[in-house]
Amino acid sequence: MSEPAPQSTRAAILIPFAIVTLIWGSTWLVIRDQVSSVPPSWSVTYRFLVAGLAMLVLALIKRDRFALDARGWAFAAAIGLSQFVLNFNFVYRAEEHITSGIVAVVFALLLVPNAVFSRIFLGQRMGRQLLVGSAVAMAGIALLFLHEARLSPNGPGETMLGIGLTLSAILCASSANILQATKMAKRYPMFQTLAAAMMIGTAIDAVAAYTLSGPPVIEWRTGYIGGILYLGLLGSALTFPLYFTVIRTIGPAKAAYSSVIVPVIAMLLSTLFEGYRWSLLAACGSVLAGIGLVIALRARRPNR
Repeated sequence: MSEPAPQSTRAAILIPFAIVTLIWGSTWLVIRDQVSSVPPSWSVTYRFLVAGLAMLVLALIKRDRFALDARGWAFAAAIGLSQFVLNFNFVYRAEEHITSGIVAVVFALLLVPNAVFSRIFLGQRMGRQLLVGSAVAMAGIALLFLHEARLSPNGPGETMLGIGLTLSAILCASSANILQATKMAKRYPMFQTLAAAMMIGTAIDAVAAYTLSGPPVIEWRTGYIGGILYLGLLGSALTFPLYFTVIRTIGPAKAAYSSVIVPVIAMLLSTLFEGYRWSLLAACGSVLAGIGLVIALRARRPNR
C-alpha cells in the first residue's frame, strides 16, 4: 500500500507555500545586487544580523523563554552553520559567476538531496516516480548548463564554478532541512531556536568575512541598504519560520516542492532586469527541469 501525498490545498500548507514562493522567487535578483560592490560574506553577515535581531524581537513578543539546554544550543549551532553560513555564502558567490535565474533553477534540485537524506536519516522510502522525476529534472539542468557554458564570456569554467557553488549550497541547505524534520527540532520553540541559529550564524559569517575579505565593507546606497532589509526581514525572518514549520508538518522532501515555482519567478525577473536571453536549449532545459520536479511532486511516498 502507499501513502497519498498530502493535500496541497490545505490552508496550513498552501498559504505558507505561497508566501515563501513569492518572496524567495524575488530574493535571487536582490542577492545579485548585493554582491556587486560588497564582498559576499559581509552581505551575508548583514542579512542575518538583521534577520537574527528580528527573530529575537518576535521571540520576545511570543514570550518564548531563552532557556536552550546544551543539546538545544548545539542544534541551533548546526542550523546556523549549515543554513545561515555555508548555504548562503555558497549562493552569494555563485551569483558572481552565473545569473540569478540559473542559480534559482539549479537550486530547485533541493528536492533530490532532501528525498535522499530523508530516506537515509528519517527512514522515509523513495518511490520510483520520485526517482524518475529527479532524473528528468537533472537532465534539464544539464541543458541549462550547456546553454550557459556557450554564452558565458568567461567560458565553461566560469559556469561550472557557479553551478558547483550552487550544488554545494543545496547540500548544506538540505542538511538544515533534515535537521528541522527530526524529533529534536520539535522540542524547542521555533522563533527562539531560529533566533539563536541566526545570531550564531551571523557571528561565524563575520569571522569568515573578516578572514576572507578584511574589515567590514558596506555600501550606503539606498538600493543596497533596502536590499539588506528586504532579505533580512522578508527573505529570512518571515519565510524561514514558515518554511521550517511546513518541513516539520509534511517532511523535507515534500516541503522542497515549493522550489518548483521559485525558479519560474526568478527567471522571469532575471529576463526583465538582468537581460537574460532565452534560447531553445535554455527553454527545453527549463521545461525539463519543471516537468521532472512536477513528476516528483505528484509522487506518492511508500510506507516505511
